[in-house]
Amino acid sequence: MKLYFALFTMFFILISCSKADDESVQQQPPFVIKAVDGSFIPQVRLSGMVTKNSAGQPEDMLTTLKSSGVNTIRIRLWKDPADGHSGFNEVKQFAQEVRNSGMKVWLTVHYSDTWADPGNQQPPAAWVGQSYEQLKTSVYNYTKQIVTGINPDYIQIGNEINKGFLWPQGSYTNPTQLAGLLQEGIRAVREESETAKIMIHYAGHEEAATFYSNFTTLDYDIIALSYYPTWHGHHLNALQDNINSLAMEFDKDVVIAETSYPFTLGWNDWTNNVIGSNDQILPQYPATPQGQKEYLAKIREIATNSPRAIGFCYWGGEWISFNGSEATNGSSYENQALWDFNNQALPATQVFLN
Repeated sequence: MKLYFALFTMFFILISCSKADDESVQQQPPFVIKAVDGSFIPQVRLSGMVTKNSAGQPEDMLTTLKSSGVNTIRIRLWKDPADGHSGFNEVKQFAQEVRNSGMKVWLTVHYSDTWADPGNQQPPAAWVGQSYEQLKTSVYNYTKQIVTGINPDYIQIGNEINKGFLWPQGSYTNPTQLAGLLQEGIRAVREESETAKIMIHYAGHEEAATFYSNFTTLDYDIIALSYYPTWHGHHLNALQDNINSLAMEFDKDVVIAETSYPFTLGWNDWTNNVIGSNDQILPQYPATPQGQKEYLAKIREIATNSPRAIGFCYWGGEWISFNGSEATNGSSYENQALWDFNNQALPATQVFLN
């Protein structure tokens, strides 16, 4: 009888432990993305500009970001850029370095030879004049090349595609063709990678539900939003509410794919800055190093404060005035970077810790 009781007790303990382990696995939160877009880092290095960590010691930007708690680097990819920067070869090499450092790789594929955003979605020069069916093949083949060659952890099919991409065939005014082009990119990723997470990226949040309602049949993983106060409103509670409602309505994880904030309204070169006045920012967060840090801490809270919110990415953090202070074609973002005008890492980098 004693032996029977002992065996029964052992069996009960094993079953309980197994159940607890299963529940532990099921209750693990999703990977929290703490990202910085590092696309300009290769050019900063080539310029010879010396950057410093928060202690004022010379240190490469990628090392500083890794030490600060950043776990993902976002990298833009252009098809055939005129100077080669942000092209396939540079991005492939940089992505491998990011991966070797222990961070994840997030590619934002612009499907253009230059900047793509809500106001500009020009096809690559090599694809100009292609029919819709030809464009579908080009998107599929190009995306397959990217996934097999670079193997990203996260990949965006387009960048800020509020009005579509690959105009005019992929214009938002023709949602069927837009969905068809997105589907070819998604198909290429699924065929070549079992692990890469696919994002569809919308700039803003207020009209995002209408946008994503056009793509309920597409097999993507993550809703990616941009949030900049100067363009997307000053109401952070509305941003939180919309993240929650988007996740529930579309049953998707949500990430803030782009955000930034100034640490000063001053400038460090002769290129006009995107942000230069107080009416473009939030009154509770002044344009100071501390204000920048507190803003980003609030974004981190919003971006992780619901069951399907999986993180955030800071954009332009590396875009210091690496062309020099006299440049008229330098950085329009140096006052929103994560390094100050002495190229020393700012307090906002501390938000990525923990």
